[in-house]
Amino acid sequence: MRHRIDISNEKNDMIAQLPLSVAVGSLNPVKVGAARLALEQAGFDFALQGVAVPSGVADQPIGLEEIVRGARQRAMNARAALGFAWGVGMEGGVEFDPAGAAWLFNVVVIIADEHESLARGGQILLPPRVAARLRAGDELGPVMDELVGTSNIKHGLGAVGYLTGGLITREAAFFDCFSRALAPLLHPALYREES
Repeated sequence: MRHRIDISNEKNDMIAQLPLSVAVGSLNPVKVGAARLALEQAGFDFALQGVAVPSGVADQPIGLEEIVRGARQRAMNARAALGFAWGVGMEGGVEFDPAGAAWLFNVVVIIADEHESLARGGQILLPPRVAARLRAGDELGPVMDELVGTSNIKHGLGAVGYLTGGLITREAAFFDCFSRALAPLLHPALYREES
């Protein structure tokens, strides 16, 4: 059961103009659906649209810096393309640890006016043979499709969904990460740096 916190008493200029227009930098139904569900459950009055925009990074981003750069670029490009109040970028990627293990996780960037909010989602260890293929330059989605016999896994269950037996779908992982990125926008006073 989800509980919603009433933020109506907080001064929050970033969400004051409703309905809020939200541009998601992707046409992937998993990403668009995750943003829509989070905004619905948070109680926003909103209009949301996905738009195909470039991320400016490799098809398979590697490392936190590249993943964040891709999410940020998607958010900026989506907002500019549609002229909406918020731009949202969602990027999945992989980080290799010092032992060579590959960790899959998501990053979400929300750009609202001059404010940017960023969140990193939970991570999952990828199988060693998948990690080897990614180190060789392959992209996760096609590798998973080939190894497990799926078709276009990244527009459905995702690698995380397959590996967890459906307990955490790709949409659920992006929903979680998007919800985390909402925190500074829902509570701007708490996130302001003290002067």
